[in-house]
Amino acid sequence: MAYYRAVGDVPPKRHTQHRDPEGNLYREELMGEEGFSSDSSLLYHRGVPSAIVASEVWELPDQTRTPNHPLKPRHLKLHDLETGTDAVTDRRLVLGNNDVRIGYVVTGADPSPYYRNAIGDECVYVESGSGAVETVFGLLSYRTGDYVVIPRATTHRWVPWERSRLYPIEANSHVAPPRRYLSRYGQLLEHAPYCERDLHGPDAPLLVDGEDVEVLVKHRTSAGVVGTRMTYATHPFDVVGWDGCLYPYTFNIDDYMPITGKIHQPPPVHQVFEGHNFVVCNFLPRKVDYHELAIPVPYYHSNVDSDEVMFYVGGDYEARKGSGIGLGSISLHPGGHAHGPQPSAIEASLGVDYFEESAVMVDTFAPLDLGEGGLAVEDPAYAWSWAGP
Repeated sequence: MAYYRAVGDVPPKRHTQHRDPEGNLYREELMGEEGFSSDSSLLYHRGVPSAIVASEVWELPDQTRTPNHPLKPRHLKLHDLETGTDAVTDRRLVLGNNDVRIGYVVTGADPSPYYRNAIGDECVYVESGSGAVETVFGLLSYRTGDYVVIPRATTHRWVPWERSRLYPIEANSHVAPPRRYLSRYGQLLEHAPYCERDLHGPDAPLLVDGEDVEVLVKHRTSAGVVGTRMTYATHPFDVVGWDGCLYPYTFNIDDYMPITGKIHQPPPVHQVFEGHNFVVCNFLPRKVDYHELAIPVPYYHSNVDSDEVMFYVGGDYEARKGSGIGLGSISLHPGGHAHGPQPSAIEASLGVDYFEESAVMVDTFAPLDLGEGGLAVEDPAYAWSWAGP
């Protein structure tokens, strides 16, 4: 996120002495991407950020993946999925491949453990609820409709203020605005559907004292995705100030300005983020096609190079009427399968000039497997819904 911020107490020059009022030296930490060659921030700690006193195995929730074979479209009813109430440890894997993992969890009101994803960035969509995410950079509040974007290796924890439905999109890469929205120097351009004013990062340090603090770390080995419980000598939230272009932030879908046209616009106009081998889009309430012969719902299309995952989070999705899809549903339309609206939805959409619908879409450029959570709530009738009752 190449948008500079400075928070708290930082020295005039980087990599120079910075001391507290008693003369003690703060420890400077560079948190950077791509080996000193991309976005970074400098954080100033009261303690030593690498001082650990224990490291033990953390057994992750079930990460089993089952191939979509035989190939067919899938309907997964996430509101029927039972989860524990911890925003981190009780996530259930719904879909995944070697580039991205999609989960789901319904929280209680208790804070999660301290947590760090050392595999890639996390983009967590808040289907409903509100609360805070405490991070080494400071505090972020979240609310319904927020994307909470947390850079790789950011120590944080979730503190729900109420029951929250969370849809974590865990990348094996970084997550950022699409390149076509950005100038060559990283500013969001005039044709982008959102701008820097819509991104909300921490605005003050979050200082916490403590010793022997446990942090759950998700990381990779030759055995795949694994977890480690690391115990730190001092609290990770000891940062008195930081500056740079790398930090967590929130973005609410209400601040996304949909792009519309005279005839049906393809999904890339709805894109909000991208990662390596996947994109994130949102389909929101909007005025639709205004050509006199327009067909507002999508045409049938074959995902030649990608799998399409649609999470239905609001309104009444026109193209899926009659399929069994409803709020809290996921549809998975895999590459190699032509899909589109239910036949009855095409005629019903003619003359409609506004869609009251909200959905979050993830398109991947490698096939998605089903996680144990997805298999647990599959609607077995969905694949045949285009053919009639």
